[in-house]
Amino acid sequence: MLSKEDLLKKAKKPAEDAMKLHPFYKGKMQTSLKCCIRNVDDFAIWYTPGVAAPCKAIKEDIDLSYEFTNRANTVAVVSDGTRVLGLGDIGPEAGMPVMEGKALLFKYLGGVDAVAICLDTKDPDKIIEAVRLIAPSFGGINLEDIAQPKCFYILDELRKDCKIPVWHDDQQGTAAVNLAGLYSALKIVGKKIEEAKVRFFGAGAASVATARILISAGVKPENIIMSDSKGTLHKGRTELKGEFDAKWHLAQITNPEGIEGGPEVLFEGADAVYCYTKPGPGVVKKEWVSRMAKDAILFACANPIPEIWPWEAKEAGARIVATGRSDFPNQVNNSLGFPGIFRGTLDVQARTITDEMCIAAAQTLSKCAEKKGLSEEYLIPTMDEAWVYPEVATAVALKAIEQGIARKVFSREELLKMATEKIQYAQNMTKCLTENNFIKMP
Repeated sequence: MLSKEDLLKKAKKPAEDAMKLHPFYKGKMQTSLKCCIRNVDDFAIWYTPGVAAPCKAIKEDIDLSYEFTNRANTVAVVSDGTRVLGLGDIGPEAGMPVMEGKALLFKYLGGVDAVAICLDTKDPDKIIEAVRLIAPSFGGINLEDIAQPKCFYILDELRKDCKIPVWHDDQQGTAAVNLAGLYSALKIVGKKIEEAKVRFFGAGAASVATARILISAGVKPENIIMSDSKGTLHKGRTELKGEFDAKWHLAQITNPEGIEGGPEVLFEGADAVYCYTKPGPGVVKKEWVSRMAKDAILFACANPIPEIWPWEAKEAGARIVATGRSDFPNQVNNSLGFPGIFRGTLDVQARTITDEMCIAAAQTLSKCAEKKGLSEEYLIPTMDEAWVYPEVATAVALKAIEQGIARKVFSREELLKMATEKIQYAQNMTKCLTENNFIKMP
């Protein structure tokens, strides 16, 4: 058992290593060829004059762009840098390392080619216009680290008329893995989802989207209480109307008793609390955790430091503690969801990503963990369990087919094989480049 000093030292090491390795590699992504170059004659096939033939074919049938180019496997990771990883509004340039990291996870875990695009504007209408203009080059759009409330507006507007799936990972991706964690935790403690009292410390994009997905999955709205920087959400919070419509809607359907107060009232008798506030430690007090229900479940999800250290939450009486960090047990992080979700979405060329597809992903993550053996320190699979991502992709694709929003239809066996091969290709390619010193070891 590591001492608290050793745990703190371990927690600081990723940041120290990041400052050494980011300048060593000068970025995490690059462009590499996908087709063969047998000799210089092949340039006439891949470029002029041969390339004119596929161009003319696509002009006649735009869907052929998915067959003749890499569009079907390419996603844009779009951000304005206004809500980056608990760091806040740090700007598009400072947000680039995160977006490149996102692209890395897309490729390695999902076999999806992703391009980091950081926009030099905070204007939501300009962001919407920019995404609409670049959409023909991509098979999907991943919105990332955009501040609320504009993130809700941007997502809603783009989903109205974009012909490709648009998703905001801080909303839908976070919600999917949060639901997966709750599914597993409730199984461990023997509580039913429809009876669970769920609280949210923080009412930003992640909390709002998670609450919506949890309600769709069976959590009763009357069993939810949320709190933002001004206190709990309730029907009397009329200042939310207009600018914060998503929060106002939740204020109408949750907290029926109209309980008022700060974050401390959230924890009283709660079965599960999701924390999405600001980096800790010390943001969540041990005495608050001690007031939770028996067999309490705490999600302390702020990055890069959780609102309370896991060992402190356990000392205060929490039975299960999850964070967003990979160096602690129970990482409940988007990286366990979006690679497989997008893999499945792209494989069937789904027109959008629905809540039902996210719920299917959450159910699969929990079931995969159950196969290995659930425990208080193992709620959902870890990022190194590569077999899980094709399973998630398959579940998502099947749900898209079931909902009638898939352009392509395959059997479960075909989808699983397809996803497995594409993910293994990406991982084997990375291994090959490393073994042959094209990717140098530090």
